[in-house]
Amino acid sequence: MNVLILTPDAVGSTFLQRLITIYMQFYDFDRPVINLHELTNGLEKYYSPEFNREIVSKRKVKSWGYYQSLEQIVELLSSVDHYKTSRLAQYHIRGRQDPIEQQIPFYRYLDENFFIIACRRKNVFEHAVSMSINTITKRLNVYDPGEKISAFLQMYADPVDLDQEVMIQRLESYRQYLSWAEDFFNIGSYFYYDTCMHDIESYISDLPMFKNRGPRITWEEKFGVSLNDWNRCRWVSSDLGSLPMDSIVRLLDSSHTISDDVVEHYQQLAPSDWPSVHNRRDIDDLPDTFKERFQVMLQEKNMFEQILRDQPERSAIEFVKKHQLACSSVQQALERMRELDIIVSEPPIKKQTLGDKKRTIKNWDQCVDTYNAWAAQHSDIASGITADQIDLQIQQENDFWRRYDHESFLTHDLPPIQKLECQNDDNP
Repeated sequence: MNVLILTPDAVGSTFLQRLITIYMQFYDFDRPVINLHELTNGLEKYYSPEFNREIVSKRKVKSWGYYQSLEQIVELLSSVDHYKTSRLAQYHIRGRQDPIEQQIPFYRYLDENFFIIACRRKNVFEHAVSMSINTITKRLNVYDPGEKISAFLQMYADPVDLDQEVMIQRLESYRQYLSWAEDFFNIGSYFYYDTCMHDIESYISDLPMFKNRGPRITWEEKFGVSLNDWNRCRWVSSDLGSLPMDSIVRLLDSSHTISDDVVEHYQQLAPSDWPSVHNRRDIDDLPDTFKERFQVMLQEKNMFEQILRDQPERSAIEFVKKHQLACSSVQQALERMRELDIIVSEPPIKKQTLGDKKRTIKNWDQCVDTYNAWAAQHSDIASGITADQIDLQIQQENDFWRRYDHESFLTHDLPPIQKLECQNDDNP
């Protein structure tokens, strides 16, 4: 079964499409399952010796862009027989500016050949805040702790003001996305980030493509660590929000100078296709582009290690140590899937909790007022939010992400707001 995820971004769609693809590898499907990520900004077909067939993927795309017509995209998708998981973001459709007479046949093809999932947020306020922050960090997703630390560190030291016009634009974009999804697609399931993310394994297992596939196979059965524990290990390693300000300042002041054990670090960090090094002189002789990128990688590694050292909760460090070996096995498995073009990348890391966002935004109260004024005019899709509701969600998220001493909490003791039922039907 092919799967298409509709998204406005900042609703967990990348995480969801990667996970669905990975879970489909656990079962005996009759064809390969390949994740294409976004459909409209470049696809290429090539012969895969591993799968002994032609596949469509992103790997051989030289640069992502709108150089293929919607008709050409349909021809590519229909020319291969493997299963596909992918997403369609409405902002890409707007950016392409295809006439509606070309869009409709494209939507009809997708509707007839893919199981459609629409991603949403119940907390529309947080969606608008997240999308507004993205305009500053330029990061829709982050995929490793160092990348996340580099992207967000400055905001924790020097909180930002969010442009209120930008926030209103993001709210309007979300409203337009809802109408677009309902108008053009026969939606089979709704994924609400707020209520499904903390038990996403159950949401995925209940999707139609996993029905009648035999006993349910969990992440823990496959890898020796639960999905939530694996995801939280990556979170702990980049959790800037738990650090006091003096730790943030130390991170900012970290030296960019290459350390004495540079050769060992290079051998650990450098991709396999980089030049080999055996001594310090080899490092000095590297081309500038490699040397500069390595310095960034080394700085990110140092910051990542400092975050673990500065974690105020000792149980957080013990949690990471406990699952380190199993998480390494997951990483190896995901890297192999990436090499085979099964996934474009590993699932992204959670960037910030609502509490983190509040900490890094100076004009928070103004953002709340702007949202509430907009929600009052769009009560059919958004509800006003109070300071007490925000504080409750912050507490609940902190309980989920930053409690390291009660493993059963992760799957058996979710806070009340997370117990809302996820929908797997055609009624929003």
